[in-house]
Amino acid sequence: MKKLSRLLINGGTLSPGELKSICETAETMGMDTISFGSRQDIIFLKDIDDEKLNAFKDAEIIPPGENQAQNVVSSYVSSDIFNNTSWLTSARYLYVIEQFKYQPKLRVNITDPKQRLVPLFTGNINFIASENEDYWYLYLRLPSWRKIKMYPALIYSWDLHKVAQAIENVLIEEPENIDTVFELVNDAVETNNRTVDKPLEVPFHPFPYYEGMNRIGDKYWLGLYWRNNKYTISFLKEMCDLCNENKIGKISITPWKSFIVKGIPVASKLAWEKLLGRFGINVRHSMLELNWHLPVNDKDALNLKKYLVTNFDQNDISTYGLTFGITNYNNDAYNFTSIVIEKNKRPAPIDDFVIRDTYNLLYAKNFDPNSLEYVMHVQDVDQVELPGLLMELSKLYFEQLGNEQENTTSKKNSKKEVIEDEIHQCTECFTIYDETYGDITQNIQPHTSFDSLPDSYKCSVCEAPKSAFEKKVLVK
Repeated sequence: MKKLSRLLINGGTLSPGELKSICETAETMGMDTISFGSRQDIIFLKDIDDEKLNAFKDAEIIPPGENQAQNVVSSYVSSDIFNNTSWLTSARYLYVIEQFKYQPKLRVNITDPKQRLVPLFTGNINFIASENEDYWYLYLRLPSWRKIKMYPALIYSWDLHKVAQAIENVLIEEPENIDTVFELVNDAVETNNRTVDKPLEVPFHPFPYYEGMNRIGDKYWLGLYWRNNKYTISFLKEMCDLCNENKIGKISITPWKSFIVKGIPVASKLAWEKLLGRFGINVRHSMLELNWHLPVNDKDALNLKKYLVTNFDQNDISTYGLTFGITNYNNDAYNFTSIVIEKNKRPAPIDDFVIRDTYNLLYAKNFDPNSLEYVMHVQDVDQVELPGLLMELSKLYFEQLGNEQENTTSKKNSKKEVIEDEIHQCTECFTIYDETYGDITQNIQPHTSFDSLPDSYKCSVCEAPKSAFEKKVLVK
């Protein structure tokens, strides 16, 4: 990335007209392909004329080696086609993304915990949809922090941009913990926060197959992936024209260097198939190839992937639901794949000895990247050992698949038999006051009983009086 220019695409979504305009501008600068980045941005593999691309009003050009701005990542790409939180519609995503008028310097993620295509925790500021309509959990991992922390309040949809910008502004204070961030943000902006009434639950789903023409109701969606991550401009331009003919308003970039077109009419399916066939585009790659995260324009990483995929194919190994990442010792990005292949720093040569590259293999706890925990499987192994070790991990994944869910269910059931918790619920809007969490929006500390709340206490959402709350027993 130190040698490449990036065009930031807010939320990873743009119109066919915008993409065509970008393609035409890139063409005038001698390019015949563009690429996509892991933060749903567009990558240019040649030098670009900033002035020409700056005409694209909704995007920011980031020159090579500079890190002064970041793309807002969203799981809009998953809406309507994969698992989703009921209230988080495509339109709701677009309204929220549209609020980000400023250019973030920190990585911002806006995601649905029920989908699997877009990682939840790879940002510095991670907004994750809750079950409460229009409210989001916030998880922070600021640049100086080693661990991710949950913000002690739910954030209202129309406050996301204000809170994100306020967090950037308070970095000058070098906050060391989440409570300090909360206090500084509350002092800086007025928000419509809501009390956290239960911890975030992230259900486990195998990673989805996202390529090809797929039918949902009376429409199709199309996922396109090219092995070398170099998308031909001539094809993209014709595809944008076809989108306009079909009244398709958005094209969505994925974090996997691919893109998805939603809303293709059934009657136009043949026209799309003819377009793909005319350009010789394959839309049914093996699962062995699709779910890889590689550095952009890294030939060594691409060759290693080809070597490993060939070995998988020759041995009839299944990798359904698994994702793989290739990285190196000096990479400071967050891992977001099930299995990570990490290249070690090569020692200084001694005389005429040939020193070969070595690798470490890590896997996410329960093979779930959202666990935020990685386990070291092996260290300092040669490339020829990697296929066998990865096959070993693949078998381990399928052996334990479902066990964690069964254990979690068993634990919940055993808790239900013995644990009863008293809560108070607002009869007007059904907001819960749970003394475990308190109500940080009104400076009520955790473990404060409802009876000891002041008579002036009001519901944090609808401002109903304390008397409107009704005692209930919650079985956990």
